[in-house]
Amino acid sequence: METFQQRKQDVLSKEDKSSIGEWDKRILDLCDKINSSENYYTTSSCSGRILIIKDEDKKINGLFEFVSHDFVIFDNFLERVKKIRGNCKFKQEPPLIHIVCDTLPNAEILLRKAQEVGFKRSGIISLGRNIVLEILSTEKLEFPLMLNGRLIVDEAFLKIVLEKANDNLKKGFEKIGRLNYIL
Repeated sequence: METFQQRKQDVLSKEDKSSIGEWDKRILDLCDKINSSENYYTTSSCSGRILIIKDEDKKINGLFEFVSHDFVIFDNFLERVKKIRGNCKFKQEPPLIHIVCDTLPNAEILLRKAQEVGFKRSGIISLGRNIVLEILSTEKLEFPLMLNGRLIVDEAFLKIVLEKANDNLKKGFEKIGRLNYIL
């Protein structure tokens, strides 16, 4: 039977399979800190992102029309939006980390620390072969953006939403920093 440490070594030795094709730098230090503990390892993470995504029921190739894991400048964003055709949604997603824990008490310890720094939607999502903790924040935006290649919100609204999305990213980045500090 495979041990926790064997599974950890196997998972951490795999290549990055993320949609951005590289490690998310804003959350890398926190993941490294978690992975350096003998009690935990990360299986996926994202520091938060702003994106335009095709309005599809399932994952398809070319699903993402725009993705940024950093603050977005309105004029650059609007220029990109004007080139998109089809039906799309705007999304701003909060930080997310999936962590396998060696024991339930250790999962609870990490869960409490995450909640303490503001990751309010965190919880234990699996108690099977692996005990999996999901660390998730609450800052999120999502709405239809384009219908048949036509922007269905005005630019003033889009500017306000992008400012809010950037502010949400900042809050998420700060929570990542606080959790990294207390671990």
